[in-house]
Formats: sequence, C-alpha cells, structure tokens
Amino acid sequence: MSYPLAGLKVLDLSRVLAGPFAGRMLSDLGADVVKLEPPEGDVTRHWGVKRSGISGYYHQQNAGKRNIAVDLRHPKGLLVAKSLVAEADVLIENFRPDVMQRLGLDYDTLADINPRLIMLSISGFGANNADSRRAAYAPIIHAETGLIARHAELTGAFPAELPLSVADTNASMHGLVGLLAALYAREQSGRGDHVEISMVDATVVTNDGMHYALEGVKMGVTNEVHETAGGLLMLAGEFRYIWKLLSTIYNVSDGLEEAQNASLEEKIKARRAASKQFFTETCSNREEVIKALDRMNIAWGDVRSASDVQGLASVAARNSIAEVDDRAGGKRLIPSSPYRYKHLESQVRGGAPHLGEHNEEVLKQWLGWSPEQISNVESAFLTTTRE
Repeated sequence: MSYPLAGLKVLDLSRVLAGPFAGRMLSDLGADVVKLEPPEGDVTRHWGVKRSGISGYYHQQNAGKRNIAVDLRHPKGLLVAKSLVAEADVLIENFRPDVMQRLGLDYDTLADINPRLIMLSISGFGANNADSRRAAYAPIIHAETGLIARHAELTGAFPAELPLSVADTNASMHGLVGLLAALYAREQSGRGDHVEISMVDATVVTNDGMHYALEGVKMGVTNEVHETAGGLLMLAGEFRYIWKLLSTIYNVSDGLEEAQNASLEEKIKARRAASKQFFTETCSNREEVIKALDRMNIAWGDVRSASDVQGLASVAARNSIAEVDDRAGGKRLIPSSPYRYKHLESQVRGGAPHLGEHNEEVLKQWLGWSPEQISNVESAFLTTTRE
C-alpha cells in the first residue's frame, strides 16, 4: 500500500506543539517533512525523559521527520531557507505574526520564489489586530476563550489550567484541513496560498458549548463520574436522565413516596443516594454494573490514567500505541497515526531526529547541492550538534 501524501515536501519551521503536531501528522501520511531548527534547537528538546538526547515531548511531536539546523539570522542561513522553499510544497510556521516578515520570509516574498507554495501560519491571536503580538501558549488561549472558566463553573473548583493543550492541537487540526484544501485547490489553479489560523478561532469554533454563551444560557453539568462496584465510571447524560432510567427500568426508589412536601434539594439528594446504592450494592461487581448500563443504553467509560490507556481493548486492537526506534538501539513507545485506510497506508515512520542530523542529506536530495556548496555554508551556520 502507498501513503496518500508520498512525494509531498514539507518544510517545518515551527516549534513546541501547534505547528510540529501538524507536521507530524503529514509525516505519518507519507510526506517528506524536514524540520528546520535554530542551532540551539526547539525548546521542547528538553521537556520530559531523554533517550539518546531526545526528549519524550520532542519525540512525540517530531517522529518521522528529518532535521536541518539553520540560523535564519545569518545571511547564508536565509539563503538555505529560501532555497528549500523553492523546492517545497508546504511550509509550516507558528511564530508571532510579524516574525516571518522580519526574517524576510513572509508569504509574499516566498510566493515570488515559489508561486505553488502552500504556507500554513498558526499563531495565538491571528494577524493584524491589537492582540497579534501577544505571546500565546495553550493555557493562555484556554483562559481567554472561556474553557478554564467553564471548567471551574462546572466543577466548583478555583479556575485552573486544563490537563492537555486543546488550543494547540485544535489549531493544528484546523490548520491541516485548511492546508489540504489549499493543496486540492492548487491542483485546479496551479497557484499556492497562505493559510492563516489563530488558536483563538480554532478553540472557539470547536467549543461545542459556545452556543450557550452566545445565547446567554447557563450550561449545566451533563456528564458525571459515578462510584460503582466496577470502579469509577464516567456516565454520559444528565443525572435526571439516568435517574429516570433507573426508576423505570429497575424500579429504583428515592424513598420519598410519602414525603409530599419534599424539596427539590431533598429529592436530588435522596435520588443520588439511591443511585449510588444501586451501582455499588445492588450491582455487586463490575459485570453486573456494565450489564445494567448496557440495558439502559447509557454510554460509560473507565476513569483511567494516561499510563493505563494501553489496557483499553480498542487501543490494543488498533495498534494506537506504536514502537519506534529510540535512536539508542532500542524501541520507544509513541502514539500512532490515527488514520486507518482500506487502500492507503499511514503510520509513524521512525523516531525523532537529532539536531542537524540531516544537514547534508537534505541539501543534496532537495537542492542537488555539491559537497563544495554544502561546505561553503556548513561551516558558517549549520550545526551537527548532538544533544
């Protein structure tokens, strides 16, 4: 089987997560992704456990890519970057909106070099507005777009950061959709395009509860974790819906039949106690809990730690966690490609690269440069440093 994006050349200038994740997905789909880093490297090379000098965080977002280390502030470094642009199909960057222009690598300049180039720019707040120059990591966007406040309201806890970088990965995925659409359009027009994504826009549009806020409606708690004989389970649906099923299908009672004047709070308290008793005592083991939930057609999920996700049957069956080269003679676990095709292939295509590992290889293969041409620039601004 073949990869759907085989032959696509991607120059990845991005760092941390929003851009690198998009590049990683393109690599999984068969694109030749070359990550261009400064001589000091992407900051995430120091995040998490290191093996053979490569951190876990960097490994996850950059597996399958090749690497060239270039100082874009050096005139010859800029020459190399522009030479690579001339051969690239796609360029990914996630600097603040004015950085590429200051480097001399803005879209208009690059389009003159390569009119077919698709450039994907991801930033926190988008270009040409009062917030454009603000530094933006996922927690900042979570705060500014209401996710942290919503979570605090639902849990009753003091506002705190979310445990995953939703704003980054949302921007990545929307960036990929825009990029692939631009590639399709290029097949018709022969012309490239500049796809500009803000993390704010991507977060707002994928917030399924945004309509409540826009229409001034208070959003209640719709899903809760329940204590059961089968452990802690997340159940889908408001409690009143679950109670209706328990009372009608299993005749569970709140014991307030004769309490004509019971308040709503008293009813809720009694029904929650009865529900807990059903799931922890009436159902005496996990098998009985799951059988009851399935009979009521209530979706459920175990409250797992991330380290236990491999215990999920679907993860094992679909090879959702893959083994790749750890660059030290062994293997390293990594989340696999999420794409499954009938006639095409998609998978993690190797471990993450060392800094400057493919300097010569890329310049030879992409540009056809001679050893003399490479030597002329390598001593000035390329690095082959191993972390």
